[in-house]
Amino acid sequence: MATVDTVKPPPGGASAVSGERNLRNAFGGVLSLFILLLIGILGFSIRLFSVIKYESVIHEFDPYFNYRVTQFLIKNGIYDFWNWFDDRTWYPLGRVIGGTVYPGLTLTAGTLYKILHALNIPLSVETVCVFTAPIFSAFAAWATFLLTKEVKGTGAGLTAAALLAMVPSYISRSVAGSYDNEAVAIFALIFTFYLYIKTLNTGSLFYATLNALAYFYMVCSWGGYTFIINLIPMHVLLCIGTGRYSSRLYVAYCPLIVLGTLLAALVPVVGFNAVMTSEHFASFLVFIIIHVVALVYYVKGVLTPKMFKVAVTLVVSVGMVVCIAVVAILVAVVASSPTKGWSGRSLSLLDPTYASKYIPIIASVSEHQPPTWPSYFMDINVLAFLVPAGIISCFLPLSDASSFAVLYIVTSVYFSGVMVRLMLVFAPAACIMAGIALSGAFDVFTSSVKFQLPGLLGDSDAGDSTSGDVVQNGAAKADPNAAVEKSEETLKERPSKKNKKKEKEPVVKASIKSKLKKRLLVLPLEASIIALLLLILLGAFYVIHCVWAAAEAYSAPSIVLTSQSHDGLHVFDDFREAYAWLSHNTEVDDKVASWWDYGYQTTAMANRTVIVDNNTWNNTHIATVGTAMSSPEKAAWEIFNSLDVKYVLVVFGGLVGYPSDDINKFLWMVRIGGGVFPHIKEPDYLRDGQYRIDNQATPTMLNSLMYKLSYYRFVETDGKGYDRVRRTEIGKKHFKLTHFEEVFTTHHWMVRLYKLKPPRNRIKGKTKKSKAKSSSTSTKGKKNPWH
Repeated sequence: MATVDTVKPPPGGASAVSGERNLRNAFGGVLSLFILLLIGILGFSIRLFSVIKYESVIHEFDPYFNYRVTQFLIKNGIYDFWNWFDDRTWYPLGRVIGGTVYPGLTLTAGTLYKILHALNIPLSVETVCVFTAPIFSAFAAWATFLLTKEVKGTGAGLTAAALLAMVPSYISRSVAGSYDNEAVAIFALIFTFYLYIKTLNTGSLFYATLNALAYFYMVCSWGGYTFIINLIPMHVLLCIGTGRYSSRLYVAYCPLIVLGTLLAALVPVVGFNAVMTSEHFASFLVFIIIHVVALVYYVKGVLTPKMFKVAVTLVVSVGMVVCIAVVAILVAVVASSPTKGWSGRSLSLLDPTYASKYIPIIASVSEHQPPTWPSYFMDINVLAFLVPAGIISCFLPLSDASSFAVLYIVTSVYFSGVMVRLMLVFAPAACIMAGIALSGAFDVFTSSVKFQLPGLLGDSDAGDSTSGDVVQNGAAKADPNAAVEKSEETLKERPSKKNKKKEKEPVVKASIKSKLKKRLLVLPLEASIIALLLLILLGAFYVIHCVWAAAEAYSAPSIVLTSQSHDGLHVFDDFREAYAWLSHNTEVDDKVASWWDYGYQTTAMANRTVIVDNNTWNNTHIATVGTAMSSPEKAAWEIFNSLDVKYVLVVFGGLVGYPSDDINKFLWMVRIGGGVFPHIKEPDYLRDGQYRIDNQATPTMLNSLMYKLSYYRFVETDGKGYDRVRRTEIGKKHFKLTHFEEVFTTHHWMVRLYKLKPPRNRIKGKTKKSKAKSSSTSTKGKKNPWH
């Protein structure tokens, strides 16, 4: 009888395989760490075009206020910062800085400054502020990796991190010099979401505590924290409604609400709003619901089914009474507020037409306008086409983490469609979904190529021989012991023909199913290679667009403007020229009036007191300035004189073609002023519903202070008075100013400064009687300049 020689496995074979697996995992971890380091360097360096092409300078308007506050914090300390009353803004009201500012960005930059100086790295405050945003962009990319890894694995996490490091929407608010709240807030947003998902996956109370701390940092950094405190309760409610409640969900949510709300109330700008405003009520309602659900699950595990039904009936009866009472109290509290407990910006998100109807000061801000379709392609580019694929991938299979990612992308898409500024919240979600889609596509295509290469390179026959046969043959060759043992078992156990047929049928069916499953997952080799090349081409197109956006579209600081023409590059440094003139040629206590857009820059760069600024907290004060700009010269002089104004600053772009000037913003001044002072009516400034500055303009428009201060002596530039922004000749060319005098106009006429003339002296030679008579007459006939 022939015997089969068995080959004993080499000693330590299993340990060798496990050791090889551990080595492979360690190498993968080191490689992932190296890739993450490169992604961080990419996210930091791609934002330095503004410094390389221009100079290290603060951008835009709001960052100048943050820079000024950071200077004060570093110079005077944290206690003086909390109690700082700034008398150089909102004259004569002033502003309590410590209680009206989100301190996260300022405290972060101040801490970086202290750490660098402790390490003997003597960087200036301005340099630290300029580079804070690029540094936190790298942190945001790493946080995106952690979040996406919890949702769909390491490959998707690395892809999403690389996409976020370059996405133009995020670059627009985090370029070097963009020292605004969003610079650190986006990192805080993503990191808070990561810790929530991490807690949800692990049920760890440690991560839940870290989640509350991350939420606290987000509250300190940006008012957009309300997005977090509404999105997470929505996800918890979704999990409960779909039967996915667990103790991990309870641990992930409840500590966040309790600790997070207590910590948020410590931030002065938030305070009791953390429990008193409607933006937070959803979190408390879900907090009650999850406790009711937890009680139901606990009672269900303790009682018998019959007793459980009785208990449920009792709990539902009592619970309905309590819920009705709580809802009645909430409705009464909310109804007592004119805005139903919501802030104006929140109502604008829920009702996009609300701001234009009731709060024109919010609608006047360009970043509060809804975006256009081209802006989506500009800000997220090809990610817009990959997001649907990522959403589908999240359902295969659907988990708690992937359902949160889907909810995040859906809500952020809506809010980005309402307000262009919230494209910044949508960008991380788009990068996560695109990263999941790209990673999954690469996995399928590379697996298909890898699966078919052995058959292509080996000696197996082509045709209909499946890849499964190749794998099975390879497995048999690789493990001869298994084949020998299998043959021995078949020799020992020889069933009858009848039983053999019965046992053979399911085995054959199972093998057919496995082969069919493998064939369904494998794409043709040529199609897989072409698809991989197309994905690489798509990624290259995305990289090229992102680099162009970072270098050209978002690198120019608004304080210094440039234009390219046939005779070279032209630099317009008029803003700093005007602020320097104010700083050197006016008294320290002089007050400067301008539209609110330029308030932060005037205070920070010229160190002069302003009437209004970009904080826009007092609508009446802004309406007063808008009314003055909309009024005739004499009435405007009376308003400004009552506010102790010495100089008026006007931004004018008609000579060089700068479109963001005060003439283009003038209708918003009319609307805001008319909202408080009814004698200012928008139709008085329109001709047949059209806004015109040519010879068809209305007399009210031509006699307004804004028109006169913008176009005074403008006809002297070319003899025609041709406005390059409005593309027409002005209507009123030759006129004189009686109550204002021009004191400075910048080189390109972009900023014009006027001084209020002093009131005329009394006429001499009059008797006391006539003086008294004239004074009494003037007193009776004098009108309130604000009405």
